Amino acid sequence: MVPTEDQMRKRETGSIATLCVACLVSLGGLLSFCGAAHGYTPEDPEIQALVDGGVQSLRTNARQKTFYALTTAFTGGFGEHALTGYAAMKVNHDPTDPVVQQGISSSRTLVSKLGAPDPGGHSSKTVYAVAAATLLLAEVDAEKYKSELKQIDRYFRNAQYRNGAYGYVGEKTGDVSQTQYAMLALWTLDRAGIQIDYKGVGRTVGWLLRVQDPGGGWPYQGIDPGGNNRVKQGGVTPSMAVAGGSALLIGTDILRMWGESLGGEASALVGLPKAVKEFKEGQSLKKVERPKMPKEPVVAAIQACEGYLGKNSADPGVKRSIWPYYQLYTLERYESFREMAFESEINPSPAWYNSGVEYLKEVRKGPSWPGGSYTTSSVSTAFSVLFLIRSTKRAIVKASSGTLGGGRSLPKDTTKIRREGSQIKGEPVGASVLDLLSALEDDGNEALEGKSLPEDMQLATDPKDLRAQLDRLERLVRGSQSYQARRVAARLLGKSDDMRVVPALIYALSDPDLSVRRYARDGLRFISRKFEGFEMPDKPTEVELRKAERAWMEWYLTVNPKHVFVAQ
Repeated sequence: MVPTEDQMRKRETGSIATLCVACLVSLGGLLSFCGAAHGYTPEDPEIQALVDGGVQSLRTNARQKTFYALTTAFTGGFGEHALTGYAAMKVNHDPTDPVVQQGISSSRTLVSKLGAPDPGGHSSKTVYAVAAATLLLAEVDAEKYKSELKQIDRYFRNAQYRNGAYGYVGEKTGDVSQTQYAMLALWTLDRAGIQIDYKGVGRTVGWLLRVQDPGGGWPYQGIDPGGNNRVKQGGVTPSMAVAGGSALLIGTDILRMWGESLGGEASALVGLPKAVKEFKEGQSLKKVERPKMPKEPVVAAIQACEGYLGKNSADPGVKRSIWPYYQLYTLERYESFREMAFESEINPSPAWYNSGVEYLKEVRKGPSWPGGSYTTSSVSTAFSVLFLIRSTKRAIVKASSGTLGGGRSLPKDTTKIRREGSQIKGEPVGASVLDLLSALEDDGNEALEGKSLPEDMQLATDPKDLRAQLDRLERLVRGSQSYQARRVAARLLGKSDDMRVVPALIYALSDPDLSVRRYARDGLRFISRKFEGFEMPDKPTEVELRKAERAWMEWYLTVNPKHVFVAQ
């Protein structure tokens, strides 16, 4: 359904908006691209090879000259570093990666200078650069960089135009491209537990609704009619259509128009070991008042946008684009948020993704993608990597259910886990747990234990079925009288790769059975991607055990600050 776009206007060209937009846009699109020869998913070995090659090229070119100068904080060069660092972090989750470290350094430098005068004009790419910095810092460690994220919140409060839009300093019309990045940054801050200006988000949503073209698309610069009667807009393109549509969907998700998708309420499961004291949550953003807006105008706007996109291809392989990589990422973002908002049936290999993959395979130069108008090869490669891994989709899933992106396979011996590029290596365990649950729930069953799991066992893929399975397993690991059942439950919970089970696994760290403890520890290491854990040996002393419990609790609260650990 979602095709490509006309070329962005020249003014848009000179924007790092183009750069960062494509980057932050990261994932999803909603349209039917012309048929691709293959059906791809981000987990396919061929896609992982493309991604790993792209990330390696980012490392090789880490010192590549940025397109925008690094002489001031506002020209966009620091944003380029943040963008490439974000792409590397989303793939390998390694904050020590030199590309990630460079991005962190540039992001912090940028944030430290936000109080200085911004020269404005088209030479200033501040909104894009700050948005890229937001994504990176929150992805690496939202708790560690909370001070910087709060400064970013203050920046966006001051940068917003009175009509609700964002754009270049000194202008007041409103820039759809920059507004979408501001919304993505604010969504990221909100999900990181930072209380943002929710009334300001409501003003942005209102502006986006007012400047939509009667034909369903969005312009680069919006003409605000000031009321509900839309007027003809100039410079409407497919890329700006998906930019405007994604900004609208992101803003309304911040306002929880599509439901409360954040996981992590205080767990209904009680029963942590006595040694684990109650750990109170921080301020719950769920209690913060958010503007209430009718859903019907937003639904109508997205439907009109889809109508426009159905007539105007967003596939750079069909209609040439000056910024094809930026375009693909914007589309991915739009598709991912639209899928979430409208609860669309999940298609693991949508046509727009397949077509984008085919395009990227065709234009790739070695392991990377070439630079172009206002972009370096590193920026183009970062956009391409983010598209291939469906990074926006990952971010939404992580925010809504706490599940990390990627597959659910767990190497059999998690103490020997290793990473090769984007893949987790080790001996796989294996397929359906339904046949085991009844036996596991029989406390007298002595025939099962952790190491006897069948090969290729898989937890449910349907979210509802998976939730039910995990609930049953959590009850087992917390209350079964059978140590064999607790072993299997701890092992399967660790295999789930779902953040929601972390409290149950922390509980299991002090199980009387040493094997249960080890399965819980290794499961925590896998889910967190902290493969070295917190120095808990196979046979910990009481002091080592309590230290590990506390460390895991503190880590989980950085991911889910709303959780309350209840002492028994």
